[in-house]
Amino acid sequence: MTLEVCLYGSLAQYGSESAQSFYAQLRPTVPPGTTMRDLLASLGIPLEEKGITFVNAVLTDMPGLQADLDLVLQDGDHIGLFSPTYMWPYQYRFGVRMSPKLEEALQQHPDGGLHHSYAEGE
Repeated sequence: MTLEVCLYGSLAQYGSESAQSFYAQLRPTVPPGTTMRDLLASLGIPLEEKGITFVNAVLTDMPGLQADLDLVLQDGDHIGLFSPTYMWPYQYRFGVRMSPKLEEALQQHPDGGLHHSYAEGE
């Protein structure tokens, strides 16, 4: 399977040699059954450095929740991984398409998991 992975913010350092300081794009080949956890491990990205995540334009994770680690990736998936300090524009935050696992994680979070900024440990 081939994935398209875009790394934003400080995660770009885990990208290719041609990565810019804030963005890297990769096309890794992975075996069927690869999960998000497997992908992160293969790229050398520590779990605590993973923030907002999109898979095929669907929000699957937010900083500190780790709601998508068991998500099984599919051939051709487009994955956007953002560092916890690299946020997407606020106007897209409400009404964004979310994975069922992330919706469940947010419902269990005391404040719904939504912040305008994130501090270490949140």
